[in-house]
Amino acid sequence: MRKVIVSVILLVCCYLQTGKLFAQEFSDFQQVAKSDINIILHQHLSDICYMDIVRLAGPPKAVQPKRSSLFLDTLKGNPLKFYSYVFIPKKVKQNKKYPLLVFPHGGIHGTFGTSYIHIVREMVAQGYIVVAPDYRGSTGYGKSFYRAIDYGGLENEDVLAARDYMVENYSIVDPERVGIMGWSHGGMITLMNVLRYPQKYAVGFAGVPVSDVAYRLTYQAADYIDNFTPKYHVGATPAENPQEYARRSPVTYAKDLQVPLLITTCLNDDDVSHTEVQRMIDALKANNKQFEYKVYPKMPGAHQFDRIDTKEACEIRYKTWKFLEQYLNPPFKFKSYNDMRKAGFRYY
Repeated sequence: MRKVIVSVILLVCCYLQTGKLFAQEFSDFQQVAKSDINIILHQHLSDICYMDIVRLAGPPKAVQPKRSSLFLDTLKGNPLKFYSYVFIPKKVKQNKKYPLLVFPHGGIHGTFGTSYIHIVREMVAQGYIVVAPDYRGSTGYGKSFYRAIDYGGLENEDVLAARDYMVENYSIVDPERVGIMGWSHGGMITLMNVLRYPQKYAVGFAGVPVSDVAYRLTYQAADYIDNFTPKYHVGATPAENPQEYARRSPVTYAKDLQVPLLITTCLNDDDVSHTEVQRMIDALKANNKQFEYKVYPKMPGAHQFDRIDTKEACEIRYKTWKFLEQYLNPPFKFKSYNDMRKAGFRYY
């Protein structure tokens, strides 16, 4: 019997150690993958813009468990370091001012990646300077940064810090022409930024935005909530702490809209349900806010219906650029859909 117990204990120890090794290897893999992403981005964008990666600081971690060192525990309030991509069109002149687009990526643990290549090309071709922050919780920076996630919380301040960095450090950025745009989780961050910091932005575009986190968890897969309940994150379910989930949801702040805003969704979105986006639209209407929105029918690409590379998707994206240019006045406006297509894909 003792031999059996010892064997079981050894098996459990091996399993736990393997799990730790797997977690470490996966984290290492993500960091290697991030390096590959950076190389690919440079290869595909270097003809049209200068690409840089800057290191910034946002607020301290939202959740700060005790460490094994008294010295480290005294520094828990240190600002959190994060990286941001900067894209500057090669056409810019040092003595002129250009509009800035703040571009937060999507995904609950996403990262800025190669799927944005054609979109960035379209941005910089119009003369936009672009900053794309890999805010807290993004993948590719190790376990500690991954667990610093604060969905609907301090990630918004990371994005704001990236915006402020560009305005404060690049004389070519016009502080009066700063827009913010994103899709999905990036759309949520867009909403939170324009609603909570309206003085910082001239316009916002939120594509298929997460809008009501508690409602979102009612229709997602059962294990989706596991992203929120760990002690290093929210640490509770919506039923256990509804006020905390409301604090993290753009619908809560609909009354605060002050800047031009465009929201889009489609009826067959397979990630952020159009019914969730409709809650945001209805909340803004209930508060008598002026904004633009479009609910598209069932579309190829579903959740990514205007981010894929089809003609239909690009035509919708062209409408987005024309909306933004009304408020940001980029120096090289697209005169036609073909102008945009050539900018993004080199040929049309």
